[in-house]
Order: sequence, then structure tokens, then C-alpha cells
Amino acid sequence: MVNILHRIGVEAAPAEVYTALTTPDGLAGWWASDTRGKGSDIGGLLQFRFVAGGFDMKVADLMPGEHVRWEVVDGPAEWVGTHIDWKLTRSGTYTVVLFEHEGWREPVEFMYHCSTKWAVFLLSLKALVETGAGAPDPHDVKIDDWN
Repeated sequence: MVNILHRIGVEAAPAEVYTALTTPDGLAGWWASDTRGKGSDIGGLLQFRFVAGGFDMKVADLMPGEHVRWEVVDGPAEWVGTHIDWKLTRSGTYTVVLFEHEGWREPVEFMYHCSTKWAVFLLSLKALVETGAGAPDPHDVKIDDWN
């Protein structure tokens, strides 16, 4: 199995980043404008709809201000059964976000695309928390014909 890994620093308290990862309004502010569901309870289902398709995530683990973990339960075949993991730690005035999209069966071309798009959206998360304005789909940076 292979994983996508990223690290960013967000100049804000961990609680602010956690809120952006666990509430529909927070998630809609940086990832998918069309976000529904409940991300603040273990077992909750989040539905993300993009111009190019969508994903459903089950909330697998939560530790307020520290950790968020989702299991992909619907979406592209390459994603189903993978996990999205967010670890948050404080470093000075920053919250360090360690991001992992884990459990890919193999490094297919779609994984390369997704790795770059995760970077785009992590910068959108940073912008949302630091400035109040992210760039969620459909306003994100387009990188290719898959969007």
C-alpha cells in the first residue's frame, strides 16, 4: 500500500483548524462548496460533491484539537477503503497539520493527480483559517482535465 503525505503550518490555534475539518461550513470553506453531513461525531457521514464527482467519508476517529480520521466509503474505486488522516500539533504560533491519505493499493496516475490536488486544498485550508477565505471547489486551482 502507498500513501499521500503532506505537511503545512497554519498560523492559528489547533481548535480553529479542527473546526475547519469537522464542520460542514468549515469543510465547504476550503474543500468542496457542496458539503453535507456531520463531521463532529464518530460514525458521522460527510458527503463532498465536486464538479468532477464526489466522495462520502465516515468519521472514524476524533480527538478535539489533535486528530481527525475519515474512512472513504463511496467515491472512485481507488479511494474506497482508504483513510484520510489529520494530525494537529502546536508549534509556536502555528498549528502543524500532518496529512495522510493512506491505503492506496498502488500508485496509479490518479494518485499523482490527487496528491497535487490535496496540496492545492491544504493551501486553501490554510487560507481559510488564516484569512477567512479559502478556495474550495469549484473555485480551486485547476491542474489538469480531471480538475
